[in-house]
Amino acid sequence: MPSPSPLPSPLSAADLIKSNEQAPGKLFEFQAQLPKLPVPTLEETLPKYLRTVEPLLSAKEFAQTKRAVEEFAQSAQGKELQKRLEARAAEPGRTNWLEEWWTELSYMGYRDPVTPYVSYFYSYKDDKKRRKNTQRAAAIVRAAWEFRRQVATRELAPEMARTTPLCSYSYNYMFNATRVPKRPTDYEATYDLAQNEHIAVVRNNQFFTVQMVHNGQLLSAAEIESQLDRIVIEADSSAAVPVGVMTSDNRDLWADNYKLLCDAAPENVATLERLQSAAFLVCLDSSKPVTREEIHRVFWHGDGANRWFDKSLQFIVCDNGRAGFLAEHSSMDGTPTCRLNDYILDQTLNDKVDLGSSNVRSNLPQPEPLRFVTPPAVVRAVDQAAERFSKVTGQHQLRVLQFEAFGKDELKRLGFSPDGFAQMAIQLGYFKLHGKNRATYEAAATRRFAHGRTETCRSVSNESVAFCRTFEDPSASSSAKLAALQAAVRAHGTYAKACSEGKGVDRHLLGLRLLLRPGEEKPNIFKDPAYAASSHWYLSTSQLSSEHFEGWGFSEVVPDGYGIAYTIRRDAIIFHIAAMINDFGLNCDHLGQYIKEAASEMRAVALAEKLKQATSAPKL
Repeated sequence: MPSPSPLPSPLSAADLIKSNEQAPGKLFEFQAQLPKLPVPTLEETLPKYLRTVEPLLSAKEFAQTKRAVEEFAQSAQGKELQKRLEARAAEPGRTNWLEEWWTELSYMGYRDPVTPYVSYFYSYKDDKKRRKNTQRAAAIVRAAWEFRRQVATRELAPEMARTTPLCSYSYNYMFNATRVPKRPTDYEATYDLAQNEHIAVVRNNQFFTVQMVHNGQLLSAAEIESQLDRIVIEADSSAAVPVGVMTSDNRDLWADNYKLLCDAAPENVATLERLQSAAFLVCLDSSKPVTREEIHRVFWHGDGANRWFDKSLQFIVCDNGRAGFLAEHSSMDGTPTCRLNDYILDQTLNDKVDLGSSNVRSNLPQPEPLRFVTPPAVVRAVDQAAERFSKVTGQHQLRVLQFEAFGKDELKRLGFSPDGFAQMAIQLGYFKLHGKNRATYEAAATRRFAHGRTETCRSVSNESVAFCRTFEDPSASSSAKLAALQAAVRAHGTYAKACSEGKGVDRHLLGLRLLLRPGEEKPNIFKDPAYAASSHWYLSTSQLSSEHFEGWGFSEVVPDGYGIAYTIRRDAIIFHIAAMINDFGLNCDHLGQYIKEAASEMRAVALAEKLKQATSAPKL
């Protein structure tokens, strides 16, 4: 008899997405009209690439890189690779020339654990009206369910960048979706929203489902709270093998253990199906974090056991009412989930959420426990995964810098792009700590294009290096410092704009490189040490902002680098700074202190010059 295998989705992902996007409604109304991701010309990309590597190289190194780039520009091979990429982009039925490659290389084929290395989290502001964990969780569920309803009915309006519609494709993977481990590459499973109206809940490492509609009526917040209370009582009075920790493992090991779990008993296949098809997962944690670092740790990775890290959406509520969110990154970038969470918090914190009746129906069915059969081989796999999880997360350091001296309102009054100012504070902070500027990644969204995701905004420029040196020069005047800062912010804004228009350098060069055929000589531009060095991200950064967030975060992407996620509110800037504990001399506490120092100095210079101009202006 063959071993059981996971049940398929009710519809294939392709069929389900096609059905969604062809249905009437607002969400996908512009989808068919979105332009394709462009293929920049070599004449656009190569000079721009040289400008991005120059500040990272010595004069001798830059001369070598320039020769390699000029050689590639003039070569038949360079023109042939460009021709191949343009042909790929023009293929009938291909929506986005980058999409398959990017999903495979950055996500589904990536084998390190999704947590802490891939997933990202949001930390919520406190809800002072809902201190009880299950009460707050119930309100979050009601608000999330209303957002889900708008996605299911396509009533949700597409996101806009001023008057430009953004791609809604990733909303197909928001609810009732999960990543599934498989060698050599994972895949995304999606489920029909109408046929799967249940949520999953985990408490004390034990999973349950709650049916959200009973006798044709959506559960009220009071009823959801009652169901969650039942789960807490049942879960806290028993123990179970923490199967969820296996989702924190290396993807190949998890793929092997996923099969082990399925083969252990047919019931496990059905249990996995119920868990994976749930609209989302609610994690009721017994922890009571207080400090910013404790709070971020809980939402970033927790104890590894009271989670299912493959689930697209996880809402986490602690016993002291602290709450947050964890996203699986492979099919959704931050902007759609930021919108979802901003909506939930606006609804719950501002008393806009429809909580339904305060009455609890007496005939609600008990939450359904999802019990895994765990023979000794599965228990051993769980124990080993838990050991690896503890080792990986224990190797990480974290600092949360809550900079409350000013926020975007004041930065705009001073004439700065808030994001550009924050990026330069990071650059100057790093320069103060390490004495040099190094390759920096900032995520730039390309969702104005069909199935667009991100491009790399290279934050280091000749102008940013000059700015750092000027600010650290004791002989530099205040006016010289301000001029250097303004030039650096302008240069950053120019490059960021090009990236959002699909005209960065990293994705284009990646596409050219991937189109080399077996046996073909690699061009010198890709052999040149500058190519690898300029994309070794010592600083991996990204901004997502909501007035309702107490920060968000992710990890570093290289062992000798930092991961910096930041939120710019009207009155504050919050930096989540993560790095490994190793022999590279990284120190998140020190970097946080220097970023704070840098931001304060930059603001002081801008204020001083503004005051000087005001006092020197002729009186009328």
